[in-house]
Amino acid sequence: MVTKTNEQALEACIEKALTGTYREQLKLDGVGVAEANEQYRSGHLYWLGDSGDFDREFAIDRRHFWNFLEATQAEELAKIKDRPNWQRLVLERLSRKIEKDGILKVLKGGLRIDDAHFTLLYSQPYNTINPEVAKRFEQNIFSVTRQVHYSQADPLKSIDMVIFINGIAVATFELKNAWTGQSTYHAMKQYREDRDPNEPLLQFGRCLVHFAVDTDDIYMTTRLDGKKTNFLPFNKGYNHGKGNPPNPTGHKTSYLWQEILTRQSLANIIEHFAKLVGEKESDPLKKKTLYFPRYHQLEVVRKLLTDVRQRGVGQTYLIQHSAGSGKSNSITWTAYQLIEVYTKEENKPVFDSVVVVTDRRVLDKQLKNNIKQFSEVKNIVAHATSSQELKLALESGKKVIITTIQKFPFIVDGIADLSDKRFAVIIDEAHSSQSGSAADNLNRTLGADEDEVQDAILEIMKKRKMRDNASYFAFTATPKNATLERFGEETAEGKFVPFHLYSMKQAIEEGFILDVLANYTTYKSYYEIQKSIRENPLFDSAKAQKKLRAYVEAHKETIAVKADIMVSHFLEQVVGPKKLKGQAKGMVVTRNIETAIRYYFAVRDALKGQPFKAMVAFSGKKKVDGIEYTEETINGFPSKDIEEKFDTDEYRLLVVANKYLTGFDQPKLSAMYVDKKLQGVLAVQALSRLNRCCHALNKRTEDVFILDFFNSTSDIKKAFDPFYTATSLSKATNINVLHDVREKLDGVGVYEWEEVEAFCTLYFSNAEAEQLSPIIDACAARFDHELELEDDEKADFKIKAKQFVKIYAQLACIMPFNNIEWEKLHWFLKFLIPKLKVKDKDKDALDALLESVDLSTYGLERVKLKESIGLDASDSELDPQNPNVRGTHGGDEPKDPLDEIIKAFNERWFAGWEATPEEQRIKFINIAQHVVNNPNYKTQVVDNQDEQNRRIALEKLINNAVSQERKRELDLYKRYAQDPEFKRAFDSSIMRILASQEMSKVVVESTVL
Repeated sequence: MVTKTNEQALEACIEKALTGTYREQLKLDGVGVAEANEQYRSGHLYWLGDSGDFDREFAIDRRHFWNFLEATQAEELAKIKDRPNWQRLVLERLSRKIEKDGILKVLKGGLRIDDAHFTLLYSQPYNTINPEVAKRFEQNIFSVTRQVHYSQADPLKSIDMVIFINGIAVATFELKNAWTGQSTYHAMKQYREDRDPNEPLLQFGRCLVHFAVDTDDIYMTTRLDGKKTNFLPFNKGYNHGKGNPPNPTGHKTSYLWQEILTRQSLANIIEHFAKLVGEKESDPLKKKTLYFPRYHQLEVVRKLLTDVRQRGVGQTYLIQHSAGSGKSNSITWTAYQLIEVYTKEENKPVFDSVVVVTDRRVLDKQLKNNIKQFSEVKNIVAHATSSQELKLALESGKKVIITTIQKFPFIVDGIADLSDKRFAVIIDEAHSSQSGSAADNLNRTLGADEDEVQDAILEIMKKRKMRDNASYFAFTATPKNATLERFGEETAEGKFVPFHLYSMKQAIEEGFILDVLANYTTYKSYYEIQKSIRENPLFDSAKAQKKLRAYVEAHKETIAVKADIMVSHFLEQVVGPKKLKGQAKGMVVTRNIETAIRYYFAVRDALKGQPFKAMVAFSGKKKVDGIEYTEETINGFPSKDIEEKFDTDEYRLLVVANKYLTGFDQPKLSAMYVDKKLQGVLAVQALSRLNRCCHALNKRTEDVFILDFFNSTSDIKKAFDPFYTATSLSKATNINVLHDVREKLDGVGVYEWEEVEAFCTLYFSNAEAEQLSPIIDACAARFDHELELEDDEKADFKIKAKQFVKIYAQLACIMPFNNIEWEKLHWFLKFLIPKLKVKDKDKDALDALLESVDLSTYGLERVKLKESIGLDASDSELDPQNPNVRGTHGGDEPKDPLDEIIKAFNERWFAGWEATPEEQRIKFINIAQHVVNNPNYKTQVVDNQDEQNRRIALEKLINNAVSQERKRELDLYKRYAQDPEFKRAFDSSIMRILASQEMSKVVVESTVL
């Protein structure tokens, strides 16, 4: 007899793990379910359920529900048994209560009918003080039933498996086995398309969770909503990425039934993790969100609690969780569960108080609401907004104290003073808000120059002796070397590692955040500086170069050019295509407040005539060109309203100076324009503002775009590598690779171009799917048989097809031109690829090759570079801080004359246009002269009051002028015609020349001459 590898075998495997036996064996032994429960019950001590006992109307297992109440609460039942039809009365009351409040509240709070009160779940004991609690927990009936016929509309429909607690359904499962060609994809499809969410069992709030499971992966959802159902991965992660590691003793997903679904674990999730949250407590059930923890959230909290039980107080923990890890919930769950942790030896909690240090109002609110929901004890949360309140809360022994990051020095001092009490301090330092005055206050308190919360906390901890009456739990996505040393675990080799890791790679691969480096474009600046003095003094070359660049980049004209490029891109590539259903927003990151103000005015001017506006964000006051500015005076509303206003359709561009670069969650952000040096932690945090997913607006990686005027791709790679811990590397490529790949694909003969045209005509005219199949199937038949391709040739074709689809999808949003044939081939191949069957000699190697094709950056200047920002595959190690004494360096730097410095500077930054400064000046004046001489210039430009039409007319006149000069200026004409970014910069320069009174005079004088 051969091994069974079908779906039924997976059902039997899970059933046996939970109950100790399985149906197929019982059938062979001639044993019924009731008898088996008495004789065979083992495993995780679940009871076997019978599908015949399932009540479709009320979604309960009748036998186990009544058995539980009769065995544990006969006296309460007796109070209502004299009522007519009393059993239906109980079930109707239970059903209405679940429909109104959800399963969680009913399981925790029980059910009241008249003067009877029924407990529906006995809690687990926190400690061994009261053995009665443990005894009552054992009276719960956890059961599992296979092939549950749940539907009132179609009695033949069944769900693979349902878990009940005391007869009440809490989880459903659709199981698939990869060896039969089906996977979690098919299970999720089944839930979305073939499971009516209006059926009682599947209504929102009736069950805690619905699992899609195969032998390799697990996905889950708490709300079935037809095709809109959103499933989340419930996987461990493998090699810091998605999926699950190989399991030497069974299926990769066996942790679900061996760990998560044990009676103790499931009860713990119900009591301490699952939560129903609404904007207001009075919101109806359908408006609320039901949270079920992801695997890594469950793991980190449980791992922390276990370690605290074993080692007690006085420890430090570093939790490195990427953006997208759900860190707010992890902190919340950790905080309120630390309150009730007991060591094995003691009969009192390990900690007297838990202090949460955060600047996030959202987390503050979550903590307050969650603890109110989960705790029987009232008034245990204190909000310390002042030092006095913090001192009072610490001394009075409040269980949970929520305070801000700038109060951290007082926390450390207060803990030292209260040496007879024990504290847990949770630090949410990586997301300290930069949007308000909190960080400014902290910097003033500490005399810090940098807006770095990690540094501030470490400085405080260094200055004050840490006592052993506190444990510290630091949550961060980007630990610095000193943070690792202070909070990390020391290994036998002397290294410091995080206590728990959820990597950026895993978050990206699991779809919780987007890959912000997927469409990274660097824009190299070209400019010319003229020496404005006759003397030729000596300068320090390196410092002078830096100063010159800072001068040029901050100059009003330079900012105007770059602002014009930014706005043009935003209008053409973001607003025009209606990204994120027309709600996509952009951020301009500037180097300081003065440049932010200049950028704001330049952007504002470029947006004239548009239905939306820009706003600016910076701290304090700044005088620019003799005028003092603040956020309020520029924006016209208070600083505290910026986040709320930016979320509206009225504002779509936000110009920032050292603000909103960390801790700012705006899922509609999809474009970022960077004109600031970014490095290290700040680079990761700033660029990660774009990585928030937004399923409601269908935000995808292709919608995220960064245009960087300052940093190189190597700068960004260096910044991200330490926090990625894995690789996504592809070779350098350029846009012409699509021409090359298409030629190779065309040459194989799998498809004729007429077939591509015919397919696209049908597809884009909403033809039925069955009309598309003949075209695709004919091509697949050629691939499979008619062309007699070797396996290697088939693999080569499929790899190239996937490469074309992937690269085109990434480039399409930023290409400066449209290629309709590429677009058609892209859609045709997307449907053909799944039909191409390749015999895998080495499956892993082929998959790795297919996935390695990647494209991350696309330059906009002259040569369009596409160097992939692939991140390092190996685990990153940071070196400790430099132990050498620091100071200024000697005064023997090379000194050069100003002429040489300017020459070197221009050679470095103006290599893109082969013309001397004087030649450039003449070229600009000639073109400007042609524009002014055009008979339409006065009527269409000078006298035109419509800003948008005037600009369009002026662009046409400049284009005509360049065409007129093409014989004399062939190089200029070629660059102007072929490079849209050069054209945009050139047009902008001509416009500024014409707008300048002095330059207008030059043009007029030149015309007269």
